[in-house]
Amino acid sequence: MTQASALRAAAVLERKRIRKERFAQLRRNPAFILGALLLGMWLIAALFGNFLTRFEPGGVDVLNVNKRPSDEFWFGTDNIGRDVYSRVVAGTRPIIFMAFSATAIGTLFGTTLGLLTGYMKGRFDVIVMRILDAISALPVIVIALLALAALEGQSEVITVLIIGFVFTPIIARTVRAAVLYEAELDYVAAAKLRTEKMPHILFVEILPNVLPPIIVEFTIRLGYAVFAIATLSFLGVGVELGSPNWGSQVAENYSGIFGNLWWATVFPAGAIATLAIGINLIADSIMEAFEI
Repeated sequence: MTQASALRAAAVLERKRIRKERFAQLRRNPAFILGALLLGMWLIAALFGNFLTRFEPGGVDVLNVNKRPSDEFWFGTDNIGRDVYSRVVAGTRPIIFMAFSATAIGTLFGTTLGLLTGYMKGRFDVIVMRILDAISALPVIVIALLALAALEGQSEVITVLIIGFVFTPIIARTVRAAVLYEAELDYVAAAKLRTEKMPHILFVEILPNVLPPIIVEFTIRLGYAVFAIATLSFLGVGVELGSPNWGSQVAENYSGIFGNLWWATVFPAGAIATLAIGINLIADSIMEAFEI
């Protein structure tokens, strides 16, 4: 083994040791534990919701309209007699699936563009970043409303793609900044001397060393995706009509608050808040552990 190879191997081992220590610190963080419990609770509801409810989410009982929370109806019933608890649990799956899918799409494309622009630099970097800056100039809700209005659809797939599209430039800028630093380090120069191809340098050499900011961006964007989807469904767009989405539930029942019929609005709104808080606690804990 040459001296350069030995130094590179030592540097890789040192980075792995540091990452291991920081992950251990993360697992001991009370904020991370609380965030993981909140997120885990809603993931369980999304995966096993059918086993956690006694009533059909869309079932209407005209004899039990606007019933307060009780032993029979844990979260009460709404203005047409539907069980609020069953609808909150049923609404977990679409919002979590859509939020994770949109964030995954944005992270995938954003990471790829960030790696390319940060490594190649030059004119390619300038052109791509100016395009991404133009895309990110408008808020996600405005772009989503315009796109959904133009497509005249209520498709959840379209909503996921739009949110992922808007997240792409934000994540790309973060990854690009990390890659600009990593590209100047010795291990990248050594890979070039070994005549490694660009895909190998980007995805085998550099990518593992920029994972912490990518993970942070994923968790932060996941929280934004939850709010974006809930807001769009509250406005009556972005989800299939009749979907038990939490935002739709708030929109259907918020007027009842003025008549002291708070439960049909407070419980789905609380679900949105606790999911977002859990995700943000995880993101903040990762940022603290990795000093980002």
